Amino acid sequence: MPPLTNQSPPPPPAPACERGPACGAPLVHTRGDRRTLEFSPGDVQSEMRLSRPEALVLAYCRAIMCFALFVPRPRAIVMVGLGGGSLAKFCYRHFPQARITVIELRADVIALREQFCVPPDGPRFKVVHADAVDWLAAAPACADVLVIDGFDSAGLPPALGTARFYGDCRAALRDGGVLVANIFSYDPRYAGMLARLRLMFNERVCWFERNAGNNCILFAVKAPARLDPTRPLPRALRLQRWVARRQGLGSSLLNRLLARAVVAWLQHPFKPSK
Repeated sequence: MPPLTNQSPPPPPAPACERGPACGAPLVHTRGDRRTLEFSPGDVQSEMRLSRPEALVLAYCRAIMCFALFVPRPRAIVMVGLGGGSLAKFCYRHFPQARITVIELRADVIALREQFCVPPDGPRFKVVHADAVDWLAAAPACADVLVIDGFDSAGLPPALGTARFYGDCRAALRDGGVLVANIFSYDPRYAGMLARLRLMFNERVCWFERNAGNNCILFAVKAPARLDPTRPLPRALRLQRWVARRQGLGSSLLNRLLARAVVAWLQHPFKPSK
């Protein structure tokens, strides 16, 4: 197999890293119909098909889209981490009613947006160059869906897994909204981050068991401050309870198939005949 070759213009110099020492310039490789973004050689952060830029190639991206089971028609989606823009492009195309805001810390990653066919800023889509920790702390009730996928070459930055950050995430969600957190299952801080997430969201956290390899995709639902016992639970809370009891469909294979089915449903939504 021939080695990957860099066919893109060299990116601008990487800025001083604000969250750790592992902050090398991003690498873009193109081979055939595939283009990848890497923060260190061989560590693929994003992958795109040139023939279908909005398609979700990586399993963890498809797993993240299971948020549509909790919130099928979000009005506002906020994403932490742009990368190659896979999730942003997919949501921009398949949630036309939603306003999408992507928070990205690194200017050199944002500078690659055209190479990865990320839509230009407009009335319902924008990429913000900012530290998500500060941005979310100042943006209460801004999202129905909040996706935390801000990795660098060292993994998930510690600042994106603190109790304070998860508290700000909860405040940034509207009632019935869902936080989606992508965490490596082998991260030594995983247990602590899961415990903090459960604490901040009053145990309303669930996941579909092993549907994305070493990426554990956690879903945390924000319940209203007061629940009316005489009325049915909101959809997102009912689903969270069901998934939490079974960890999805009960097996990793079925959970992976579910993620693919959700993506297919969003690409080709059912329209009843007239």
